[in-house]
Amino acid sequence: MLNHITIAFPAAQNYPRHVSEIDDIWAEMLDKRGRDQAPAQGRVMADFIALKATNDQVRQRAVDWLLGQFTEMAGVANRHNIPIEIERSDTHNFSAYGANMVGIKTNLRHGIRCLTIEAGWTRMPRDGFMRGGALAVARISHFGIKRHGADLALLKTGEVPAWHEIDRENVARPIELTDLRRHMAVLIDRV
Repeated sequence: MLNHITIAFPAAQNYPRHVSEIDDIWAEMLDKRGRDQAPAQGRVMADFIALKATNDQVRQRAVDWLLGQFTEMAGVANRHNIPIEIERSDTHNFSAYGANMVGIKTNLRHGIRCLTIEAGWTRMPRDGFMRGGALAVARISHFGIKRHGADLALLKTGEVPAWHEIDRENVARPIELTDLRRHMAVLIDRV
C-alpha cells in the first residue's frame, strides 16, 4: 500500500512536461539498478507505473472506440449525401466534475449544427482526480440544444470497463449504440 513516496529528481535538470516523460525517467532509473535490486520504493513505483500504463491503454482504447463510432456514423452519413465535416483536436483540456480532463475533442458539423465529443482523463496531480471510480469521462454536446447533451464515464462494472451515461442524479446507465445513433440523428435533424 502506498502511504508516502519521496521522488528525488536530480537538481538542475529540466523537469518533465508530460506524464510519459516521468514514466521514461523512472524506467531509465530502474533499468540502471536492475529491477530485482531496486529499493522497495522503486519496486512500488515500478508497479505503479505498470498499472498506470495498463489503465492508460484501457482508457485510450475506450476513447478511440467512442470517437471511432461517431466517425464511422459520419462516414455513413456522408456516403448518403448528408455532408458532415469532422474536426479533431488531439490536445484538448476540459473541465468535468471539478477536475481538468486531458484528451481529445471532435466536432462533427452539419450545416449550422455541431455535435462535440470531448473525452479524456486526469493526467497530473494538479488536474485533480477522477470521481466515482471513473477511468475516463466524455461529454457529448449539441451546439444550441443543451437538453440533448450527455455526460459519460468509463466505469469498470465486472471484468470489462464500459461507457455509462451519468444522469442528473449521478446514476450510471450503460450506453448502447442506439444512444450514440440518437446523437447523430439530432445532428442531422432526424429527431
